[in-house]
Amino acid sequence: MGDIGYLQLLRSNSNYRSLWLASVISMLGEWFNTIALFFLILEYTGSEFLLGFLFTVRMISFAIFQPFIGLLADRYNRKVMMVVTNVVQIFLALGFILVDSASDILWMIALSGLMMLLHGAYMTAERAAIPNVVSPEHLTTANALDAASWSTALCIGALLGGIVVSNWGTDAAFIIDSITFAIGTILLIPVKIQQNVEEEMKTPLFKTAFSNIKRGWLRVYTESRLLRIVFAKSSWNIAGGALAGVFLVLLGAETDGYGAAMGFGIFFFARGVGTGLGPIIARNVLKDESKWPGLIGKLVVVSGTFYILVSLTLEINLLLTVILILLAHAASGANWVLSTILTQRWVEDEMRGRVFSIDMLFMSIAFSISTSVAGYLVENYNLGIADGILFFGSMMVLSGILFTLWNPSTSKSATQP
Repeated sequence: MGDIGYLQLLRSNSNYRSLWLASVISMLGEWFNTIALFFLILEYTGSEFLLGFLFTVRMISFAIFQPFIGLLADRYNRKVMMVVTNVVQIFLALGFILVDSASDILWMIALSGLMMLLHGAYMTAERAAIPNVVSPEHLTTANALDAASWSTALCIGALLGGIVVSNWGTDAAFIIDSITFAIGTILLIPVKIQQNVEEEMKTPLFKTAFSNIKRGWLRVYTESRLLRIVFAKSSWNIAGGALAGVFLVLLGAETDGYGAAMGFGIFFFARGVGTGLGPIIARNVLKDESKWPGLIGKLVVVSGTFYILVSLTLEINLLLTVILILLAHAASGANWVLSTILTQRWVEDEMRGRVFSIDMLFMSIAFSISTSVAGYLVENYNLGIADGILFFGSMMVLSGILFTLWNPSTSKSATQP
């Protein structure tokens, strides 16, 4: 299998280059938006529960229509789906400018949920579209670059978002977010995506929607290795949602000498660097794809172990905490990209959107449960940051162990429904 360098892939494949740039710029703006939302919740309410509730609403919104979104991604042009979701979000992002009191927080969270629903549609269409614009032998490079770019956008977006909010306020962050969606839309226009559509998809949409969604679920259920791999991301998120979605925010808010917005930026910067390094290291070190299914659960264990170390060393040194968070997310980033590549390789084009929607659905449910439980425990039982990180870090280790021990029979692995 002939691999390819990152720069070579970008230079030689204009379709992938435009798709990649559009995604990176949109994600950059999303983190400006996210940091601003954290800041508004803490400024107007001071509620840790509402922080968790924000993540819960966002992830439920991301998840709830995933089965239908996956159907659309297999039925209609995936580029059109991405363009439409970007255009709508140009205007929705500006709506947050109207937030100016605690009474606006609930509709602000609802609007954020609507944007996350659209982001879920974009992300599912994009995941399914990458094999349409990249040759099979270049999938590892493309997915590693994509994950590293998401992380770079997180690093830069979170850090610059913190700076912008600290110096110019949240309105500036929301305007920048809107502009990034507009730029992303322009970049998508020249992209050409040639995809295969099943004959069953050419029937009336609502008349056959249920049966076609069911076929996607059967596609996963009847192949044991695929059934296992669609739980890879959720095995991390069942505890990682609380750690990355609640406790990193609380750490940022309580970092002495920086202010809440900059504190958010520091820790999300560390998360982003780690999530970017993990896929790059995995691509260069983990060459044997036959071992990837067994490594995915072990990477969850490694991530949880580093978070346990974070809880035990919080009072020692800020730099040490940042490094440990970076390493935890390097393992999670590798988990994400390896499971994504395996899904892209194992699933045919006509069914890929529906399978990725199932993957995203399980991940979102796990994340939502995790963040809501964490927010509730912090708000109502005074769960401290160190104890919370220790508890959920231990849960992550347990989840990784259980996933590793789950070794379904390979007797159905080669079968297709």
